[in-house]
Amino acid sequence: MRRQQCPCGDWKCYVSHEGDSEETSVASQLAKNDENSLNESMVAPYVGMVFKSDDDAFEYYGNFARKSGFSVRKERSRLSPQLGVYKRDFVCYRSGFAPMRKKPGGEHHRDRKSVRCGCDAKMYLSKEVVEGVSQWFVVQFSNVHNHELLESDQVRFLPAYRKIQEADQERILLLSKAGFPIHRIVKVLELEKGIQGGQLPFLERDVRNFVQNRRRAVQENDALLTEKRETDTMELLDICKATNETDEYFVYDFTVDENNKVENIAWSFPGSVHAYAMLGDVVYFDTTYRSITYGLIFGAWLGIDSNGRTILFGVALLQDETLRSFAWALQTFVHFMKGRCPKTILTDLDPGLGDAIRSALPNTRHVISVCNILPKLSGWFSLLLGSQFSEFKSEFDALCHVESTEDFELQWSQMVSMFGLGSDRHIALLYSIRTSWALSYIRGYFLARMATPAYLKSVDAFLKRIFAAQTCLRSFFEQVGIFSNLQNQPRQEMQYMHMKTCIPIEEQARRTLTPFAFNAFQRELVLAMQYSASELANGTYLVHHFKKMDGERRVIWIPDDEQLHCSCKEFESSGIPCRHAFRVFITKNYFQLPEKYFPSRWLRESSLAFFYDHDAQQNEEWIQEFHSLTERLFAESSITKERSDYIRKELTKELTRLLNEVRDMPESDGIAMDFTLSPTD
Repeated sequence: MRRQQCPCGDWKCYVSHEGDSEETSVASQLAKNDENSLNESMVAPYVGMVFKSDDDAFEYYGNFARKSGFSVRKERSRLSPQLGVYKRDFVCYRSGFAPMRKKPGGEHHRDRKSVRCGCDAKMYLSKEVVEGVSQWFVVQFSNVHNHELLESDQVRFLPAYRKIQEADQERILLLSKAGFPIHRIVKVLELEKGIQGGQLPFLERDVRNFVQNRRRAVQENDALLTEKRETDTMELLDICKATNETDEYFVYDFTVDENNKVENIAWSFPGSVHAYAMLGDVVYFDTTYRSITYGLIFGAWLGIDSNGRTILFGVALLQDETLRSFAWALQTFVHFMKGRCPKTILTDLDPGLGDAIRSALPNTRHVISVCNILPKLSGWFSLLLGSQFSEFKSEFDALCHVESTEDFELQWSQMVSMFGLGSDRHIALLYSIRTSWALSYIRGYFLARMATPAYLKSVDAFLKRIFAAQTCLRSFFEQVGIFSNLQNQPRQEMQYMHMKTCIPIEEQARRTLTPFAFNAFQRELVLAMQYSASELANGTYLVHHFKKMDGERRVIWIPDDEQLHCSCKEFESSGIPCRHAFRVFITKNYFQLPEKYFPSRWLRESSLAFFYDHDAQQNEEWIQEFHSLTERLFAESSITKERSDYIRKELTKELTRLLNEVRDMPESDGIAMDFTLSPTD
């Protein structure tokens, strides 16, 4: 599940991730529409009515009952060896009479008034097999009640219809954990939903019963869950040890608590370590998921390959979200990657994680993507600001693109004063971490196009595929291994890169860059046609759009090194030259760009080399095996001529076997290996 605790640290505050609220609102709206359409077209059940299953029949009868002012329950069913359950009896909730119950000692229970009054309203069904298909027929129906039916505004209070939805359950548990009394929890839910008191689809006593039952269940299952977590965690540790014994390049580490129980554990597969060696300049550390069963925080180190795909560098399971746990995870990851720290690390908004990064990776730049902040604004400020929220969001969006730190500080103060947010804890939180998300502070940090909505969506989809249908830590480990291996398999890029200009620079880029990088390169090159460049006396150029008079860029040209430095710092951020630099290159009649403007992480050759490097260890093992064999065979061949002839024959067979293994390796980007063994050699 996605973690919902707000990064401000207040238990009374929580966040919903982008898409969650939309899915909930859409689902509730669809449910309302379905209910309205059902009520309009609802037909009373009748003898001979056919249903596909008894569940469908019960649902239909329940909807009819709610519309009519009562509820229903299942009473009797009958079995047969051939058909299984072949009869079902559904009755009014007031059918029959409450039986007299006795305590084990023979004493009667206290006399509670029962709602049952012998109502005869009912719907009986019988199952028949027609042409091999099971169908349920209504064989008896009565809608005659011996009690008053409820009005539509009263029927919702019947126990059958007082359901607490999953989203409300999570919110109730969160508020209860924060110490809210039951009546306060109900009031908070009413305020959040914007409804009047008493209009929730459940009662205060339902909330109280739910909280009490959940606490009781937690207490009963806590020991079992603790034992299961310890057992599965030890099993996971044993798997890591066994994997390391069979593959020395697999790395893992763990910590134990004062009771010698596994506390935190992290691991990385060989292919991920190789990928990091080439593509580990920027890392995204995702910690937004938590295991419901084990209560562990899931951390994933992710990156982006030369084709724009999400790649996995390593994973960790952490006991808690403390500075100590986060710092251990980060230090362990760097150890896995042979001491090489990333230039930039991206994370979600989490002050504790930020402190851990400053402690464990002091030379790494920490960035929080604005895409991780914007979805939280609605939950933080919409109720507080009301009709002013839209204006506030526009002001905040503008602040995100301010390039000067002085302008940012000034406009931030003006925005806080305008909306009266000087004492708001969320505003204080955002301001305290401004150096990690505001463009004026992070401009020029290398991000490899990872701080974009598209990449973050791909990360979420990637992680959800890993978590799909996981039942234990063993299967989770296996799933991570599968994804780690898949990302290292060479894949053909079928995308054809169309030319959009006649500029030789574009043709050079098409031959050199991967399709993902070329698309970004081409977009900037095409947009460069909309800009003009004016040369100043010192060799600096002012580049501005042909329509926009403001927002001009200053491009510094250093002829000795053939270097351009643009004030937008797009090349420093993404590794792709910006439109302003292209405008100057074109003005200076460049037909080919210097190699420095094609970073290795975006090159086609680097993409191919990655897969070759992945197999380098196996190739090295083959070479060592062959050298050992030849040394032993040549030593024996010097003894007699017969043994020399035998050794020559065996050596030829062994060499043929090794070459066949190399020949059978999968092709990479259309490149195949062709080896033949000459009989005369």
